[in-house]
Amino acid sequence: MKLTVVIVNYNVKYYLEQCLLSLYRAVENIPTEVIVVDNASTDGSPEYIAERFPQLTYIYNKRNVGFACANNQAMEKARGEYVLLLNPDTLLPETNIAEVLEFMDTHPDAGACGVKMLAPDGHFLPESKRGYPSPATSFWKLTGMHRIFPDNPRFDGYYLSRLDENAVHSVPVLAGAYMMLRRKALNSSGLLDEDFFMYGEDIDLSCRITEAGYKNYYLPYPILHYKGESTSKESYRYVRVFYGAMDIFFCKHGTHYPLLYRWMVRAGIKLQTWLKLSIVFIKKHVPALYADRGKCEPRFLIFSSEKNMYSIRTICQSNQLNESHHYVISNERSTVAGHNLLQKENFDGFTHVVYDSSVFSYSAILSLLSQSQEEKLLLGIYNPKSRVLVTPERNYV
Repeated sequence: MKLTVVIVNYNVKYYLEQCLLSLYRAVENIPTEVIVVDNASTDGSPEYIAERFPQLTYIYNKRNVGFACANNQAMEKARGEYVLLLNPDTLLPETNIAEVLEFMDTHPDAGACGVKMLAPDGHFLPESKRGYPSPATSFWKLTGMHRIFPDNPRFDGYYLSRLDENAVHSVPVLAGAYMMLRRKALNSSGLLDEDFFMYGEDIDLSCRITEAGYKNYYLPYPILHYKGESTSKESYRYVRVFYGAMDIFFCKHGTHYPLLYRWMVRAGIKLQTWLKLSIVFIKKHVPALYADRGKCEPRFLIFSSEKNMYSIRTICQSNQLNESHHYVISNERSTVAGHNLLQKENFDGFTHVVYDSSVFSYSAILSLLSQSQEEKLLLGIYNPKSRVLVTPERNYV
C-alpha cells in the first residue's frame, strides 16, 4: 500500500464529501486506503458518507475524543508507506498527491511535507509554512510586528514571509490540515501527542520529526482550505482549547528556559486567554458593538453546464437567495479563462464565483481562483451528484 489518508470529521458532512470527491480524483492511479474517523457528529455524517463512499474505512467514536486521538486511531491501522493527515474542509487538485509523493520518493530526508494552502478568496494562507514558536517569535506575532517588518528575520520568525511561497523550503513547522508523513519518520517520532485535544499537535509533531533526524518540507503545490469550518472561533471552548494547547506546548518544549522566564511566559498565555474570553463575552452580550454592518446577501457568478444550470437556479430559489445572480453556460474547454474573462468592473456586486465540478477540474478551479484573488470573490463549488452548493459560509441543498 503506497498511501493511507486519514481524515477526522466533526459535523461537516458536505465539506467532507467535497474533500473526498477531490481526493479520489487525486489518487486514481495510486494504491490508497482512506480512513475517516468521526468524532461523534450529530449532522448525519456517518450514514451520509458511508452511503456515498462505501470503499473507505469509517471509524465512529461515541464521543469527541479530540483531533490528536482520532488521528492516532486511524494511524495505528494505517498500512501505507506514507500517511496523509488531511482536514475535511480542504479540496485537492487532481495532480496534488502524485506531485507530493514524487517529491518524498526522491528526497529520503523528508519526514513530512506540507503544501501551499489557499483561502476561499484565493489568497495564500501564511500558516502553510511556519517557524518554531519560541516565546519571542510568538510575542512578535501577537503584537503585529511581523506585519510591519515582514522581511526582517527578527520579527518574521512565525510565518516566514521572507520565504517565497512559490518555492520549496525546509521549514520547522507544517500545518496539520495537510501533512504528508513518511511511515519510517512516524515510527521514529511517535504519533500525535494526545495531551493536545486540538491545536498545537501539528507543531509538536513537526518538532519531533526534526528531532528524529528528518526534515519538514514546504512544497508550493496549491490546495484549498476553508480553515476550520467545524469550529466556532467565537466560543469560550475554542479560546480555552487554543490557548490551553499553547500552554501544553510550552510546558513540553520550554523546559530549557529559566524558571522565572517560564513563569512569565505562562502568565502571558493566561492573560491572553482572559483577554480573548472577555472579547467573546462582550460579543455575546453586547452584539451591537461587533455587528457586521457590511454583510450582504450572497450574489453568485455561476459557471456551469446547461444540464446543471436548472438545479443551481432551484437551489438558489429554495434558499431564498433573491439577489440577481449571473449564469454562464460553460465548461473548462470552452471557457479556459473562467471568471477572469470578465472585465474588472464586471465583478462589482458579486460576492462568490461558483463552478460546476462536473465540467471544471479542481486543478482549473484553484488556478482560476488564485488568478483573481484581488477581486475578493469567494469560491463556491456545485456538486451535481449530491446537488449541493458548497461555499465558505454555508452549504446550500
